[in-house]
Amino acid sequence: MPGLNKGLKTIKLNQMRKVIKYKLLLRLSFFLLGIMIMNSQVKAQETAAGATKPAVVKKSYVKNTFDGNYIIDNQSVMVPIKGTFEFDIQHRFGTTDHGIKDLFGLFSSANMLLGFSYVPKKDLQLGFGATNDKMQITGSIKYAAVKQTTNNSVPVSVTLFGNTVMDTRAKGSSVPIVNTADRFSYFTQLIIARKMSDKLSLQVAPSASYFNNVPGYVDDSKVIHGQFYHTHFAISFSGKYQLTESMSLIANYDQPISEHPMNNPHPNLSVGLDMKTSGHDFQIFVGNYGYILPQNNNLYNQNDYTKGQFLIGFNISRLWNF
Repeated sequence: MPGLNKGLKTIKLNQMRKVIKYKLLLRLSFFLLGIMIMNSQVKAQETAAGATKPAVVKKSYVKNTFDGNYIIDNQSVMVPIKGTFEFDIQHRFGTTDHGIKDLFGLFSSANMLLGFSYVPKKDLQLGFGATNDKMQITGSIKYAAVKQTTNNSVPVSVTLFGNTVMDTRAKGSSVPIVNTADRFSYFTQLIIARKMSDKLSLQVAPSASYFNNVPGYVDDSKVIHGQFYHTHFAISFSGKYQLTESMSLIANYDQPISEHPMNNPHPNLSVGLDMKTSGHDFQIFVGNYGYILPQNNNLYNQNDYTKGQFLIGFNISRLWNF
């Protein structure tokens, strides 16, 4: 049967492409981690070769791996010092592909999030926020589990991040909510970073998103192509390069890993500037992620940067210490 044979060949070809893509992602992740570890070994050897004093027992940790909590659309490995209260404004305009018609997205519909966080205990940050996108509210937790040391005995920093998001819209024909559980989604991320030098910092962060209810998906119990309907895996690669004492070049690349029955998300590519003062952190950038909450960006992003569907965004953070 020619039609059946053609269909089987197409399925095998798609499966081969998935395997190749996943292998490339794994190799890229291990390559980046390998660079971090090799860099730490070189630094450690240099420290040992030039040491003239006995080793100090007390650990000293590297500072300012990144300049704040955010690297454009992603959390950074950083957690502020104990007692820090932070207020955040995050804003994403419309895509620029319509040109002057909507002033490159500035006149289009926009997403905004207002949030705050507090560090009640060393290395532990708790946050809360609200966004106009689907009238969602979010609570988050962030914990710096491992910190890179100056003598490279600990070569990387590792931070855990998670949130819970609730859709607060009223039920209706246009809102796919049947019961309270349908309102919730969750995001977890393992963040691994290394300050390579005084100027360069790199970060890799695998993540998992879970939605109790996804529009268009009906049966939670089914499995398609080896993936649960509402679970989505992704990985992000981020970096910072210090340009001046108060300004850095920052960049993100976010790659979806899971494949779904329909509406698979596009990867994200973003680049911008981070400007820091003693109490403020301001970022302005272009990228193709249009949402703000990470699980929404990872699962729902349909902006394709290969078609020029970028947008302008900014993050503003104000910090106080109590």
